[in-house]
Amino acid sequence: MILTPPPNSADLPFDPDFDDEIDPDFASAEGADRSPITLALSPEVCGQRLDKVVAALVPQFSRSRIQLWFEGGHVTVDGKPARGKDTAYGDETVVITPQAAPEDTAYTPEPVNLDIVYEDADIMVINKPAGLVVHPGAGNWSGTLLNGLLHHCPQLANVPRAGIVHRLDKDTSGLMVVGKTLAAQTDLVRQLQARTVKREYFALVWGTPHLSGTIDSPMGRHPRDRVKMAVSTSMNAKPAITHYERIATGMLDRKPVSLVQCRLETGRTHQIRVHMQSIGFGLVGDAVYGKTHLASAFHRQALQARRLGLTHPSTGEHVEWVVPLAQDFAELLARAGIEEPEAI
Repeated sequence: MILTPPPNSADLPFDPDFDDEIDPDFASAEGADRSPITLALSPEVCGQRLDKVVAALVPQFSRSRIQLWFEGGHVTVDGKPARGKDTAYGDETVVITPQAAPEDTAYTPEPVNLDIVYEDADIMVINKPAGLVVHPGAGNWSGTLLNGLLHHCPQLANVPRAGIVHRLDKDTSGLMVVGKTLAAQTDLVRQLQARTVKREYFALVWGTPHLSGTIDSPMGRHPRDRVKMAVSTSMNAKPAITHYERIATGMLDRKPVSLVQCRLETGRTHQIRVHMQSIGFGLVGDAVYGKTHLASAFHRQALQARRLGLTHPSTGEHVEWVVPLAQDFAELLARAGIEEPEAI
């Protein structure tokens, strides 16, 4: 772990489009901590809508979640159920009883072998292997990273999605961060939204791209195959920016390949895979976006989240982690005659 002076995230632009890596069900990191919260309103809020006052005083919860609590009778003013549209007068006592959403407690702890790179009271950094699904969903309701986190750290049952704030594809290896408390998870999500989290990937692609470049191409659902993503000019497309640098070249099955370092500004679904394919350099092993007649060269997309940097939620220090390439990826590079670069 490397400590350096932290950037001031307050001075950085806020991205109104959440990264697709941030699961929409917990993009606001709303909590499952259901201890009652008591607020003594001051005269300064007199005349304002009550729901806006409450939202400002408990920013760890989203306005939509707070509104549901108003509607369910879980917010009282001087002992009586309140409505969000009521007017605040500035001398009331407001009591909020947070309620968990059903999905917050829908998962079961299971023993899963976790490669924990770093852990303290606030965060955990995991080196996810290829093949491990991040959280339960259709077709993968057990044996996921989330199930393993709940087994390793039972307190994560009180944090939405066991503290997970961003995703990696099942067959992408590498670094992920987990917030172990509601406050840490909220802070990490906001860093992702503000694009201050440093995410660098290694990818092995077919061909020889320019030494460096930036792909600034919005992305959306593929117009004909809704399972896939694509570069898009649709009004519904979201901004997507990938910076890349060619690190080394080699030959795989008598065809040229290049090791490319990619740095993400945004985190759209399958962003690196789609962006590199869009400029003619599909990832080795990518059966969905790559060269289908060459898909057998590797059993998964050759992609790893190798470096992760962020501001520690509690200390405010900038911290970074770098992991070696997964064994199968390293062996693939050796086949191509490429030596794995040393971490800098």
